[in-house]
Amino acid sequence: MNQDEYTPRPEHHFTFGLWTVGNVGRDPFGEPVRPVLVPVRAVQQLAQLGAYGVNLHDNDLVPSGASASERDRIVKEFTAALQATGMKVPMATTNLFSDPVFRDGAFTSNDAQVRAYAIRKTMAAIDLGVELGATTYVMWGGREGVETNAGKDPRAALAWYREAVNFLCEYVRSQRYDLRFALEAKPNEPRGDIFLPTTGHMLAFIATLEHPEMVGVNPEVAHEQMAGLDFSHGVAQALDAGKLFHIDLNGQKLGRFDQDLRFGSDDPKGAFFLVKLLEDARWPGMRHFDSHAYRTEDDDGVWAFAAGNMRTYLILKAKVDRFNRDPEIQQILGELRARSGGTERLVFSVERSRTLQREAFDLPALRARGYAYERLDQLTMELLLGVR
Repeated sequence: MNQDEYTPRPEHHFTFGLWTVGNVGRDPFGEPVRPVLVPVRAVQQLAQLGAYGVNLHDNDLVPSGASASERDRIVKEFTAALQATGMKVPMATTNLFSDPVFRDGAFTSNDAQVRAYAIRKTMAAIDLGVELGATTYVMWGGREGVETNAGKDPRAALAWYREAVNFLCEYVRSQRYDLRFALEAKPNEPRGDIFLPTTGHMLAFIATLEHPEMVGVNPEVAHEQMAGLDFSHGVAQALDAGKLFHIDLNGQKLGRFDQDLRFGSDDPKGAFFLVKLLEDARWPGMRHFDSHAYRTEDDDGVWAFAAGNMRTYLILKAKVDRFNRDPEIQQILGELRARSGGTERLVFSVERSRTLQREAFDLPALRARGYAYERLDQLTMELLLGVR
């Protein structure tokens, strides 16, 4: 492959949040190191880099407390930038974590007035997202949790959470919006423990909703890895359930705080198998990068970071194609498929159960036979390291 094939183009469906390239580098121990990025410039710069679109929280675009006229002016200028560049807004979300009013959560706050305000704020943000063209609405419950279990009954909290999602689904239906919800899990930070901490928890929760067909998940690399889990397995479960509505791509070192590193920068092998999963499934959704440039970076470094996310994905996509065509790798996988029974499915019938009961298994042979995973993994590593 040549270098041009690693150059991002809109058809690759790469997106960034305004909060990602706009991250000012603040952390719990240090003040901002970069100036605030004007949303219109973010749109223009990302378009030049080959991105498809930009996503946003409500207050990433319209400051909290803005007047109606100011809100309309900001949206008009932003929409003009989108039209001039051809950029899209596929996803929108709400900031329900920065304002001190949400110190005990938004949808799960012990204060009913806070819960009501959170729903009103979300309805306004949904209106904004739909106005800008969004068809996916992400819900991240950053403050939906506890530091002490003494303060909140988790069953009551889950009931409030369910009521909020059900209410918002009905709001979308009443407005006849073309919009789906994607729930985003995280085990902790900024709360000590966050409700519905993994993608699996979210999938179980969705089954209890009044309109589960409207709600899916938005798994994030860093969030699942913070829980010590293999990210691609959670994504595979969401795909299997038909619930992968959106995805957040970034990097994360195990056992650390939520780092939001450049995609693939910390674990190329894990990133490879994630890209393989998405590409082999021909998943049609956005490849959204929810990551931040290092705090060490200036303005130029931010755009090098943005370009690097997309370029790494495309390099790994090329590696996936090479993996799928490698004769030795495919020979091993073919042998495994033959042992698996191929497309044959085990379907219950009384006769089938009786056949199984009568079947003679050669257990000594089954116990002795290996699976060639060591060789397969080494071939994968050699491919990733560029020697095959």
